[in-house]
Amino acid sequence: MLRIAVLVSGGGTNLQAIIDSIASGDITDTQIVGVISNNKNAYALTRAKDADIPAFVVSPKDYDNRELFNRALLDTVDSLDADLIVLAGFLVVIPEIMIDAYENRIINIHPSLIPSFCGTGYYGLKVHEAALSRGVKVVGATVHFVDKGTDTGPIIMQKAVQVENGDTPSILQRRVMEQAEWIIMPKAIDKIAHGKVKVVDGIAIVED
Repeated sequence: MLRIAVLVSGGGTNLQAIIDSIASGDITDTQIVGVISNNKNAYALTRAKDADIPAFVVSPKDYDNRELFNRALLDTVDSLDADLIVLAGFLVVIPEIMIDAYENRIINIHPSLIPSFCGTGYYGLKVHEAALSRGVKVVGATVHFVDKGTDTGPIIMQKAVQVENGDTPSILQRRVMEQAEWIIMPKAIDKIAHGKVKVVDGIAIVED
């Protein structure tokens, strides 16, 4: 049984996709052992409670410095005895001490086809604003392992989404979530749960 901890800052739509996929059997042999947010007002915490999943708040605002916050975040994750950490819209830089402790055991969903529109400053609607400004015809989402760079870890899975005439950043954001993020994140978790993902020389190898 794969034990996953989900870290989220906002509404938790990707968290809900994971919860629903476990309930439907699209993800098997997997249990969400905890949801952690840096935001005490995150609706994701309500989603967790509604699904009887333990929920925790670890906010930088509650600590005197970043080092203390980083330690508290790692301690909270450690307490859950998780096999995999899933970042589902977690708008906090993951501390290096956590990346070292969970090497190739932290995954993130990013709303673009990496390496396009990724890295520092590209998050949320900013990604879709940049894509529309550039005039690209295809966007998408990427699930990747987290390393010490920003959106630079091994890519596990990607899915493309068409840009349509008249798209706004918010409309495009919704389509990318519905047609890509909520599909490939559960698929990636299920693959990991069944030992079908491994990293070789910095490249993620995914079995069918």
